[in-house]
Amino acid sequence: MDAPIGPGPTGMNLNNIKICSRCGLRYDWRKSPSTLKMTYCSSLCEHGDLGFTVEALLRMERAVPAEVVVPELPQPVAPAV
Repeated sequence: MDAPIGPGPTGMNLNNIKICSRCGLRYDWRKSPSTLKMTYCSSLCEHGDLGFTVEALLRMERAVPAEVVVPELPQPVAPAV
């Protein structure tokens, strides 16, 4: 394109405009709050599509299982004769 698009003397760079995989809206990927900026326009779309956000996944801590206590079995008693 020869003519600039949008406000300002240089116009808008269309290389920065992406289409959200979830909702289909056009957005500037540099301004997306999503962790997957080049895929989703917002964290809501990221969560809605994946079921979680990558940021929450990175902050998640694994639950450490409590020690398993195995009860001791009673000692076998010799049969009385």
